[in-house]
Amino acid sequence: MKKIFTVLFLLMVLTACSSNSTNKDFNSDTANLETAKKDTNSEEKTEHDYQFTGESEHWEAVYSYEGTELWGENGEQTTHSSQDSYELVLKYKGSLKELSSMKNLEYTYETTTSSGTKTEAYKEPPSEKVFTIRGGSENGAIIGEGEIIKVNVKWDASEESFELHNKAN
Repeated sequence: MKKIFTVLFLLMVLTACSSNSTNKDFNSDTANLETAKKDTNSEEKTEHDYQFTGESEHWEAVYSYEGTELWGENGEQTTHSSQDSYELVLKYKGSLKELSSMKNLEYTYETTTSSGTKTEAYKEPPSEKVFTIRGGSENGAIIGEGEIIKVNVKWDASEESFELHNKAN
């Protein structure tokens, strides 16, 4: 009888030891998995906030730009995503009365990574002398703070081109 109790006791001890080591391995693997999840979610955020200005004889413009870049790690790979928005505000420097005969207005902008055009036709004289283009993108190229933005304005038979530069530079 003593031998049976001894064998049962040894079996219980050995079973307890083996399940503890299995639990330790499981807990260790779970902790490693949590660390890996934390590593994949580490991100570095870069903000871009620029204002480019410029003018010609009859026009002045401000191009406001905001962009965000997220850099991260996914295992051994580096990840990157971006989002941006812009607004180009074009203003006629003369009086609104001077624009009263204007029938057509086309203005464009061009950066190294994007461009835009807006065309307006007027049956009646324009009621304002400020014109705006807005937009944005996801995962596109980010505009640099040293960018030079080219603007071209055509109104009826007249045309002017000028550059916008970052106010901070």
